[in-house]
Amino acid sequence: MSVTAPPPGEGPVQHFPDAAQEALHDRIAADSLTTRRDYLRIVATVSGGLAVGGIGVAGGVLHRHGDNEGVPRPKKIADALAPGESLAFRYPGDEDQAVAIRLQDGTLVGYSAVCTHLACAVLFRADRGLEGELLCPCHDGVFDVRTGDVTAGPPPRPLPRVILDEDAFGSVWAVATARSGENDKDAWCRQFAEVAPDRAALIGCPGAVGDSETGTSAESRSTPRPGTTPERGMRSPSPSTERGGR
Repeated sequence: MSVTAPPPGEGPVQHFPDAAQEALHDRIAADSLTTRRDYLRIVATVSGGLAVGGIGVAGGVLHRHGDNEGVPRPKKIADALAPGESLAFRYPGDEDQAVAIRLQDGTLVGYSAVCTHLACAVLFRADRGLEGELLCPCHDGVFDVRTGDVTAGPPPRPLPRVILDEDAFGSVWAVATARSGENDKDAWCRQFAEVAPDRAALIGCPGAVGDSETGTSAESRSTPRPGTTPERGMRSPSPSTERGGR
């Protein structure tokens, strides 16, 4: 008798997904997000030995998310994002994989989609935990979806963040990046202080010198604006300003 055939008098055999099938699905999904260039980067890392590769990634020897030449520009990534939805995108460079998530309470969060362990792709799994989890299926690394902090597995650092904002029309914008463990104010000062010195002085960036009374230079108007407090995050330029510049 075939192992798949039901015993006489019984109904058809039902097949249910198990943990192994789900893990395989996650691995396939992660592989689909990893480009050929990413694979070459991983191979180059591993060729020197897993231990050396791990130290290299942990020590920041490889390209870090957001470490691109030039100042990042605001980028519209979605016309809308509903609670519980996620979106894969690239920001600030074409090689920087990222994921945006709208939590159930409406909060927008964005992260690098590259694991801080050995640079495998990170996936959002809405069915895990109370709010969902960010999972690296290569080595079972898990990150908190609200903070990006490591909650399980071998990753040595939290995920770098992509700072998101929503305009008056509900469109979602990526406006800046923050390195692993970096707060929004420090991230903004690092990326925009030189091109917007007056606004940098307004929010108290170290060593910034500018016109703190007006804070409206042409350069500062072309960069993301801080929110009501630096820790809140960055707000993108108004839609009319951004569209007028295209």
